[in-house]
Amino acid sequence: MAKLTPARRVALALVSQRRRHQGRIRDIARDDAGMEALSPADKALAFRLALGSTAAQSVLDELVDARLKRPRSVEPRVRDALVISTYELCYLETPISAAVSQGVELVRSVSPRASGLANAVLRRVAQEDRPKVAHARKNLRNGAAGLQDLRLASGLPAWLVNAVREQRGSDYVRSLCLAQLDPPPVCVAANGRRHDVTAFVQLMQGHGMDPHPVRALDGTFVLGTTSQSALSKMLEEGDLAVADPSAQLVCRIAAPASAGCELLEVGQGRGTKSLLLATSHGACHPRHISGIDSVAYKVDVSRRRMQAAGLADIVSCHLLDGLLLGGGGMPDELSRSFDEVFVDAPCSGTGTMRRHPEIAPSLGGQDVEDLARLQLALLKAASARVRRGGALIYSTCSVLRDEDEAIVEAFLESDEGKAFETRPVVQAPACMDNDELRSVVEASQTLDGYLLTKPQVGGGDGHFCARLVRVGQ
Repeated sequence: MAKLTPARRVALALVSQRRRHQGRIRDIARDDAGMEALSPADKALAFRLALGSTAAQSVLDELVDARLKRPRSVEPRVRDALVISTYELCYLETPISAAVSQGVELVRSVSPRASGLANAVLRRVAQEDRPKVAHARKNLRNGAAGLQDLRLASGLPAWLVNAVREQRGSDYVRSLCLAQLDPPPVCVAANGRRHDVTAFVQLMQGHGMDPHPVRALDGTFVLGTTSQSALSKMLEEGDLAVADPSAQLVCRIAAPASAGCELLEVGQGRGTKSLLLATSHGACHPRHISGIDSVAYKVDVSRRRMQAAGLADIVSCHLLDGLLLGGGGMPDELSRSFDEVFVDAPCSGTGTMRRHPEIAPSLGGQDVEDLARLQLALLKAASARVRRGGALIYSTCSVLRDEDEAIVEAFLESDEGKAFETRPVVQAPACMDNDELRSVVEASQTLDGYLLTKPQVGGGDGHFCARLVRVGQ
């Protein structure tokens, strides 16, 4: 009888906890004592198993159900173990004998009587499903993947793959699916109010990090190797922000034309984009950022981060529903017009699914429709706070047109939107004096002048950004 490895035991605990509490798997892993006790190699495997089996849950559920006579009668923890083991068999390069053996032991650890069932299920997965997934992944790499290949290779739900393919085209959905189960790069941006680029590189190298500069984004680096404890310390102390390169492009597009600008940020969240807007190298910083969010704990986190980063007098954080911006009764700081209003809209997050794997299996078409209604209402309300000649930035991390171009088009056709005109993102102030940044933005600019990045292996996530200007009352 094989001995169950600690990494797989911890992965099962993480996945089971996420199923019970519906949290983010990364947050659960970060706070898990069992994870902390693992060796670096075991920690990496546990993390890969937990994230991957969550990201591909839609396909894995189908594969497991097809091998069970009575799927609904299987104990939840046994099912979790089968899903993790099926992921390892189909998507990792673990030898079949080892993956099956460890899968049986994983099931045995929660239900000894189900070990025979696990052995039968996993052997059929190895014989029949593993080759199918391998063939689908080969077709995807070769550019010859159909819908079934796309979903098998990526683990994404069929409706989502089909929606992205119809709305964005074959090349875009292929890039999305290739990147989906690929570990995303760790990208950091220096606090430009505290460190120049040279000092920041030396600081990272002193902590054992291996920084590689990101083209067109001064002060931004992809980390080849890193110390998680050192990175967490620098993040906590406000020395840097961890942010995807595409999200940073959005912030460069949203950067104001002059240092005297007053900016309203709608959907401040935990304050990452506030930090980027206020501290990025190579971009003009607003004089003041008034941030709002409707979630109290996010506002508290953002306040602490601004304090740590030395930005408490530059960035304010308010608990407020953005839908109220079109009316009265708000704090004096918000009851006025701004030079720029940046709407970082709540969205499906389909551009960031490899970072947040719980998105794909929990998202449905109705969710997207509900979000679209909220996004349009939020954009209309926020537009009331833009002064004449001022900019209105609309941004999402969704790859779906229903949340991106369709929202901007609906807004422009509304009474509130009649006073606005779109401007190509490549004409954003930060692009005008930076040829390299302008080139990178232009490469991801749509025919309508919007920014649309796509998830890429080793590269950025999928983000959308539109820039509008108030030309009327």
